[in-house]
Amino acid sequence: MFAAVDLGSNSFRMHIGRHDGNAIRIVKTARDPIRLGAGLDADGNLTGQAMQAALNCLRNFRAILDDYSPDAVRVVATNTMRIAKNAADFLPAAEEAIGHTIEIISGEEEGRLIYMGVSSALAAPDERRLVIDIGGGSTELILGHGTEIRHVESFSIGTARHSESFFGNGVLGSAAFTAATLSARSYFEDAVIPYNSSLWSAAYGSSGTIRVMSDVIAKNGIGDGRMSLLSLEALRDRLIAFGHVNAVNLQGVKPERIIVMVGGLPILIGIMQEIGITAITAVDAGLRMGVLWDLQLRGTRRDRREQSVIEFMRRFQVDQSRAHRVASTAAALYTQLKPSSDTYARYLYWSALLHEIGMAVSHTGYHKHAAYMVDNADMPGFTTREQRLMSTLIVAQKGNLRKVRESLDDSDFAKAVLALRMAAMLMHSRIEADVAELKIRMKSRIELELQKSWLARHPTVSYWADKERGFWKEVDIDFSVRVLS
Repeated sequence: MFAAVDLGSNSFRMHIGRHDGNAIRIVKTARDPIRLGAGLDADGNLTGQAMQAALNCLRNFRAILDDYSPDAVRVVATNTMRIAKNAADFLPAAEEAIGHTIEIISGEEEGRLIYMGVSSALAAPDERRLVIDIGGGSTELILGHGTEIRHVESFSIGTARHSESFFGNGVLGSAAFTAATLSARSYFEDAVIPYNSSLWSAAYGSSGTIRVMSDVIAKNGIGDGRMSLLSLEALRDRLIAFGHVNAVNLQGVKPERIIVMVGGLPILIGIMQEIGITAITAVDAGLRMGVLWDLQLRGTRRDRREQSVIEFMRRFQVDQSRAHRVASTAAALYTQLKPSSDTYARYLYWSALLHEIGMAVSHTGYHKHAAYMVDNADMPGFTTREQRLMSTLIVAQKGNLRKVRESLDDSDFAKAVLALRMAAMLMHSRIEADVAELKIRMKSRIELELQKSWLARHPTVSYWADKERGFWKEVDIDFSVRVLS
């Protein structure tokens, strides 16, 4: 059983699901429309009121999670947490409230998970499709073929800011809708080519906002009854006729969702006008379902992150034999160092595979280039925090350790750094060493034991050990080498 928690800009939502054959069956859902996106002040900070509402919701979600005890939980935060200037200050309290790590995911990762959720709900494995998701703080467009994503983009336009900018006073006028639609079109006009109608055969809408529009059109007999451009424009005209948000009386939408729908409608119309979409189909699946499937795949060792690392290696023409040699040696050394948990094991392995990608930029300082590339690249499946962790490992593979001093306070992470440095040294020194010939320990100090005969065969190791002793001393960790007869 898995749990997916989506900290969106409009609502916080949770799905708890159980994998059942070829499907995931939802056993519990929860939703709190706290409208976090509307809780940003003029300086771009979350207000105290918004943060308190979020914490209250997260504590309630935690109680539900405790009742169900899922095998894995993934909590993802989207646009508002991406752009809030005080998000880092708020994050510890939020994580304590829900009892799990919160991942602030990129717009591209959000799009990947949305598409995964949508494709899991459709029975057309070879269909070329366009998926549109209009959230409170951002809008994602994803082009795919079956389960494979071909192109994904995230646009910084969502229902929260759009409704506030054009309908903040609640008045639903023709001029306001025209201005809101033109504003939306300006975001997408330069992105038309990758989503040309010749590249897909069906278009789908996955967000709650789009599903509400679909329900309203169907239940009130608006337009042709479908999610067509004609029906959306008719819905717009119906809203204008009401004149004010408080006067809207339509089946299929709760009062608190009306302003969200009003903000999302001109965005959807703008997208459809720019790309040339005549109709879309609303799908009751998206980000949360995608997170559940991602957890299921990770549990069965079909981790999207593995594929991202392989693609990255291929893109930057990494020497496969060298990369895998360092990765396997680092993994063996890390095991020998006996970390308290396996938290960093996979990140160490992936970092070792990518440790030389910076050579695509320059052989000089390649570890710094590699660290920057991993930290800033779009790597599907990885969160920003995970990429930052790997970037830190990679930059620490050689040279001084002052740049990662604070990270070394975590003893397991320090062991991962030591394992990667030793593995890289052995490979660069062209030493085909059996790790069993090396004995290494790390507690309050590092102790390396070498056989005298082995050291005689690899004399440059003495030079490396002297340099390494100095680097570790700079961060107040003793490094000693013991030579055994």
